[in-house]
Amino acid sequence: MAAAAIILIIAAAVFLSSRTLWYLTVRNRDTGELYARYRMSEGERFSITFIHSVNNYPLTDIYEIENKNIYVEETVYCSFGAGVQTELNPGEVLDKVYIDRPDYQGWAMVIRNIHQLRNNVGYIVGTVSDHVLNVNGQDVSLRAMCGRNAAVRFNYEFIPW
Repeated sequence: MAAAAIILIIAAAVFLSSRTLWYLTVRNRDTGELYARYRMSEGERFSITFIHSVNNYPLTDIYEIENKNIYVEETVYCSFGAGVQTELNPGEVLDKVYIDRPDYQGWAMVIRNIHQLRNNVGYIVGTVSDHVLNVNGQDVSLRAMCGRNAAVRFNYEFIPW
């Protein structure tokens, strides 16, 4: 009987350790309330797109999971404006991409190889325009999930259940 119990415990441990229990989480910045979680693995990416409040063009920040941390890797923007990077840091590359989306069609700038640690990524969801999370190939409206003006944060967390 004891041997069967030990085998069951070992089997459960193997099963749980083999499951991906790491999630990208979206929480209320102030209360810590969990809005959503998305199972993600090392090397996977997610992005946040919003309309820049000054120049009214879309801006997309692209993040990657690496070593159980979040790193910003790329930023795509269509026009310079307040708070938009104007100089490259060592190792970064400025490129251009063509965007064909309902909210914008045309050329955009992309800064690649940013690779800066960004755990506890924070945004304030727009009042006029939405912030859209793209995760696991799905677009998720942060306004619908959290509400206008919600202060949210993103982390990569281990959640056992």
